[in-house]
Amino acid sequence: MQAVRRRRKSRAVAQINVVPYIDVMLVLLVIFIATAPVVMQGVTVDLPQAQSETMNEDQRTPIIATVDATGQYFVSMDTTTEKMQDLNELTAYVASELSKDPQRPVVVQGDAHVDYNSVIQLMNALKEGGVKSVGLVTEPADTGSAK
Repeated sequence: MQAVRRRRKSRAVAQINVVPYIDVMLVLLVIFIATAPVVMQGVTVDLPQAQSETMNEDQRTPIIATVDATGQYFVSMDTTTEKMQDLNELTAYVASELSKDPQRPVVVQGDAHVDYNSVIQLMNALKEGGVKSVGLVTEPADTGSAK
């Protein structure tokens, strides 16, 4: 009888220690916070302000063709941004991406200070590359300011 009682007293407690898991989660949180600005890269442009409709949330992520204030061209898709040497390279790049997914929307993002001709040339190059419709990216108009 005494042997049975001793076994019951020395039985291990079955509990999960969650402290190491909390430490790992905090380390991952710090890593994600530190790397988020690096991952979220893109081309900074000063967009013109206009009243416009927003894109539907159920649409695919668009291909964004950008011309910045200096007249340089960029293409952004999902989380990557590629600098293009000229409009021919941009057209070929967008056409190859559209061959993979023809229904993906394409939008043009032009800096407010870039000349009108650069934006028109970009839109024309996209049309020649097989893009059926091109949207324009703007910032919402500031309704509180006097005109």
